[in-house]
Amino acid sequence: MRVFRGHTKAVNCCHFCFEDSKFLSSSHDCTAKLWDISSGRVIHVYGNEHTALISECTLTSDNERMITSSYDKTVKCWDLPTGKVLWSVSLDGLVTSCNVSVDGKLVACSLDVKNAVCIIDATTASAVTCLNGHHSSTVTRCQFDPENQRVCSVSSDGTTKLWDMVAQRTVITINQAHSNVISDCDFSLNGRFLCTASWDKSLKLWDINTGEFRHRGPNTLQGVHKGCISACEFSKDSSILVSGGYDKTIALWDVDAASKKLVLKGHEDWILDVSLSANKQWILSSSKDATLRMWDIQNHEQIPAVIENKKAIGPRMAQCEQCEKLFAVMHWDDSKLTTCVFCRRARSSTSKNAFPLPPVPNI
Repeated sequence: MRVFRGHTKAVNCCHFCFEDSKFLSSSHDCTAKLWDISSGRVIHVYGNEHTALISECTLTSDNERMITSSYDKTVKCWDLPTGKVLWSVSLDGLVTSCNVSVDGKLVACSLDVKNAVCIIDATTASAVTCLNGHHSSTVTRCQFDPENQRVCSVSSDGTTKLWDMVAQRTVITINQAHSNVISDCDFSLNGRFLCTASWDKSLKLWDINTGEFRHRGPNTLQGVHKGCISACEFSKDSSILVSGGYDKTIALWDVDAASKKLVLKGHEDWILDVSLSANKQWILSSSKDATLRMWDIQNHEQIPAVIENKKAIGPRMAQCEQCEKLFAVMHWDDSKLTTCVFCRRARSSTSKNAFPLPPVPNI
């Protein structure tokens, strides 16, 4: 684990960028910083513009521009190489989050006033849509889907909504998605799943592409974080999920198995954000303790604490491809097992009968 110090107050946002060679952070100290991972040094400080804490920072996909939102009621667009502010938009209330569309053309931001979500044209810096009263309480987070078609918003009211940019209406509303404040949301890159993180100590995976959640509900990940969950992020291939919480822990989850893979501890205060490298070898976390930490998870299966943790957790359940019944897979079993022990034995017995041993000669 590596520790990065440079901010003077809580670090509430972090992102890997430039093919995992650098990362970006923002803080309650009113600055954002670009870091070089190999040297551990700050390359650029983006400051002297916001007059209150920065609530979030986000990058365009080409790593050329950065968007920041702040409690000073502004959203700003920065030229990342030079640190110059390209535009600044003033809004009616504290800006609690921001997100830029994959194509870099639009910026979504959430406000505490009127529980609103606003969409800004990233080229002209003009408001495209402002959804006042979109939720019944403060909107905590908003994010574009990978197709730039829908904007997800989550709120202190426990609801999740998806606004369709083409239809200009809310196409999905999930009431009582959680029993407490929803703090974060993230789309899988293939657009199938939406993850929501909550102060109710759970994460939920919603299959919004097929709409299956309407009939079966979400997959719920819980029982790991002992406090409010503040952040979540999918890997690029959507196979794993990372989360961070106010219990000072980071959890790594297997999405398909809906089970915990790893728990990391080291921060001295609340974890406010997490990020996963594109190659799934590193986790970056930011905390109220004013530090960022980078965790090497490439060989986490060999960590003694992880092995003992798997023993404590016990088996995971899988469905047999042959008889379609559920069977237990222990941590020491082959993770690619697809048939239960009974079907494997039956197949082995059939194989032996097909090739009988020669008779023992009489002596």
